[in-house]
Amino acid sequence: MLQTILVPVSIVTGAGLIAGLLLSVASKFFAVEVDERVTKLREVLPGANCGACGCAGCDEYAAKMAAGEAEPNLCPVGGAAVAAKLGEILGVSVGSIEPKRAVVRCRGHLQTSEYIMDYDGPKTCQAAKLFYNGRTSCNFACLGYGDCVNACEYDAIQIVDHIAKVKEDLCIGCGACAKACPNGILEILPRSQTTYVTCMSHDKGADTRKVCTNGCIGCKKCEKVCEFGAITVDNNCAHIDPEKCTNCGKCAEGCPVKCIHLENLQ
Repeated sequence: MLQTILVPVSIVTGAGLIAGLLLSVASKFFAVEVDERVTKLREVLPGANCGACGCAGCDEYAAKMAAGEAEPNLCPVGGAAVAAKLGEILGVSVGSIEPKRAVVRCRGHLQTSEYIMDYDGPKTCQAAKLFYNGRTSCNFACLGYGDCVNACEYDAIQIVDHIAKVKEDLCIGCGACAKACPNGILEILPRSQTTYVTCMSHDKGADTRKVCTNGCIGCKKCEKVCEFGAITVDNNCAHIDPEKCTNCGKCAEGCPVKCIHLENLQ
């Protein structure tokens, strides 16, 4: 009776010892060397996982920095203070950080555009977009249900007069709002860039004018007056390259529909 019990117990115990030995050997043989700097870098990062650095999250950003594949000055949430600590861990100097902010490339509020249908579905921009491109007369306009508001962790954006509006003093340019917008009307720009186009319509000029008096008509007058090649009209809509733009204001002055915003003239 005793032998009947001891035999299976011995077999199970022996098998467990062999399995443990094999796992121990395997853990040594297949061990992956971990860069301690990754852990230190991750501890410094704020953990917003906003993706503004170009990575999927803070974990990936830390790993890429340790591998020399990313600069330590790409985190807008942490700013200069975090960048300095990251540079210290990596043993590299940190360049200047260009503060960024979100801008709204639409002025299709209800004084210049209009609702053309009732919508009783889920009150989100994503859902409204699926319903004949939304309720407004312009298919490229702000949908007004605040997906950007819900995506922002810093209370930096709100819906005013049925259109998104950025709170300049709170926005850090993380890009979460831009990713949440199904119409792509939010753009992340350097704070030094004070000139931008407030329209995303790709309709022909005549069609744009029918649905919104503030829309870009693709006339290319802005493109012609720019001496720096900073503004181009593609697919009936103007766009400004912040790396070339000097904020001189000539494009804004030449725009017949005044859809180019120039803050230093306000």
